[in-house]
Amino acid sequence: MRAFIFPGQGSQSVGMGKALAGASREARAVFEEADEALGQNLSRLMAEGPADELLLTENAQPAIMANALATLRASGIDLRAKADFVAGHSLGEYSALCAAGTFDLATAARLLKKRGQAMQAAVPVGEGAMAALLGADLAIAQAVVEAAAQGEVCTVANDNDPGQVVISGHKGAIERALEIAKEKGAKRAILLPVSAPFHCPLMKPAAEAMAEALAAAHMEPPAVSLYANVTAGPVDSPDTIRELLVEQVTGMVRWRESVANMAAAGVIHFVEFGGKVLGPMVKRIAPDAQVASVVTMDDIDALVKEI
Repeated sequence: MRAFIFPGQGSQSVGMGKALAGASREARAVFEEADEALGQNLSRLMAEGPADELLLTENAQPAIMANALATLRASGIDLRAKADFVAGHSLGEYSALCAAGTFDLATAARLLKKRGQAMQAAVPVGEGAMAALLGADLAIAQAVVEAAAQGEVCTVANDNDPGQVVISGHKGAIERALEIAKEKGAKRAILLPVSAPFHCPLMKPAAEAMAEALAAAHMEPPAVSLYANVTAGPVDSPDTIRELLVEQVTGMVRWRESVANMAAAGVIHFVEFGGKVLGPMVKRIAPDAQVASVVTMDDIDALVKEI
């Protein structure tokens, strides 16, 4: 069995998609469709920068989705025929759902633009923070956030793999967590260069904005089941998917469990489209899995020969 997986924020970089657009008409069409849907030249920003503008959440989220979908479409691979499941990390769920036909590309781009704007606006700059705990599992991370909270918000945001957990919340609580982490058994704790504290209760205003946006969005059942971030299990119903996408804004991304559950369900091949971030995580979660991370035309050619 095979799963197609899609990366989240942090996988963006200036130059992304440029070579792909030059080599593939299908990829160019994706970028053009995203530009038209958003009323901005997102593809030029992706190709040329400036980096600080691409890094803005409202630009990074639709850019990462467009790049992932361009990679998939450039491959010419029929998802319905070649994938048993899809999954995505945070915003990557929108990419996965677009790939599986739940959203059309224009809808996915507009939703992610809105999501990025809402997440950025939810917490004033400087009031929130995120940190990565390395060499720490979920149990250690939960002990850290409980000790660091001290009346402020401090929660696990992403359970990425057995040795990497991301925490999120008020800046003071996250700074305390950095000091507490080593006492609790983490090897390292690193403050992340993000503009807002994602996947924590401070994002409630963004969740409310996305509930309204998703209620108005047309959705079809996905061609194959989505393994959802907040449940780490498969889902097919558009109504349930809509609810889970809202929950995901404030909830924990259960990536480690999602991959483990897909592997337990029989998935042995994982194909990451548009990044090289999730592949290494998958190998740490399911060491026997076969993983391909597809970014370039050479990657696409190799995948097409293998699949």
